[in-house]
Amino acid sequence: QLQASGGGLVQPGGSLRLSCVTSGLHLEYYAIGWFRQAAGKEREGIASISLKGDRTTYADSVKGRFTASRDNAKNTAYLQMMNLKPEDTAVYFCAKAYPGGYGLDSDEYDYWGQGTLVTVSS
Repeated sequence: QLQASGGGLVQPGGSLRLSCVTSGLHLEYYAIGWFRQAAGKEREGIASISLKGDRTTYADSVKGRFTASRDNAKNTAYLQMMNLKPEDTAVYFCAKAYPGGYGLDSDEYDYWGQGTLVTVSS
């Protein structure tokens, strides 16, 4: 099981930290991706972090505002989101990559968790 959590309602300019937790999977062996899907839009890959956490990739839409990290000892990945904008409103998902997989393409991922809703509004 993969589960993203930490979403909620936040004002523009605010911050949230999402967590991706798992039971039954050893995340230390896989890259973790973060994706989001806004109402009426396609799913968008926004961040990826390598299995050791030494490499990250971000979509241009979140670069400089979002930071992916992970704590393999806790089997948990995080997405720190700052300076949130109304256009960041979406359901956010975390996903486990195939062995050797990495990046913002959903085809690199084989296991998806339930999402968490982030709403940015005043």
